[in-house]
Amino acid sequence: MYEILKKVQVHMPFNLLRDKLLPMVIKEGINPEIGFNCLVLDQVKREDFLRVADSLREAGLTITFHAPFMDLRPGAIDPRIRQVTIDRLHQIFDLVPSFQPSSVVCHPSFDERYYVSGEQIWLENSIETWGYFLTLAREMDTIIVLENVYETGPHHLSLLLDALTSDHIRFCFDTGHFNVFSRTPLEVWMDKMASCLGQIHLHDNRGIVDEHLPVGEGNFPFQNFFQMIRGRGLNPIITLESHSEKDMWQMLKNIKTMGLLVGDGEIEAGGR
Repeated sequence: MYEILKKVQVHMPFNLLRDKLLPMVIKEGINPEIGFNCLVLDQVKREDFLRVADSLREAGLTITFHAPFMDLRPGAIDPRIRQVTIDRLHQIFDLVPSFQPSSVVCHPSFDERYYVSGEQIWLENSIETWGYFLTLAREMDTIIVLENVYETGPHHLSLLLDALTSDHIRFCFDTGHFNVFSRTPLEVWMDKMASCLGQIHLHDNRGIVDEHLPVGEGNFPFQNFFQMIRGRGLNPIITLESHSEKDMWQMLKNIKTMGLLVGDGEIEAGGR
């Protein structure tokens, strides 16, 4: 399991990392994907952020970020809502020089049930928002990875990424979100999005609600999925998105048992 652990990111909220997990993360060599929410960004003092960043960098760990997403709409039709979203995301990019994350995971927040007849406006506004942050990502030597959530297919994300055309903005495929919300076959997602795949979020569910189960305890087709990744010669960052320490260790055990990330012919996760 430790061989796999060195190759992946492990999602953890910043406050949990700071208050509890930091000694274990450093001792075990766990590469964190640090999640931020509005309360953390508004209440944590800058010196606390810098202390954690220094500890992780001194330990030689690879860091990724997960930006806040609740209530945020980067492609909002209302310009004031979009400006609030930009202001919140700015707080994340202000931390990038200190932590030096390999990637910043963000939600583009397209939902066909919400943007009824507003798809084109959403796309135009999203291009403007992410185009702005793309400039920052280039300057800071990181990449933005846009994650599927409620998208029923890859069409709108593909249009957005095609319009931005940069290696500094990529796609993050979330297995659990696909399993619950997509109405499009996995093969179509891979055919459409593999060329811009930069990161994968691994978790499982039974296709009804977003349970964040360990890999192999729901019904997402992981064996088939990793065959598609290997067959295309892809080497994305891989994040374990567990919601507890217990589930993280169980996910590592299941991944090893299923032979997903180790052995001859398997992908080398994390771009490392």
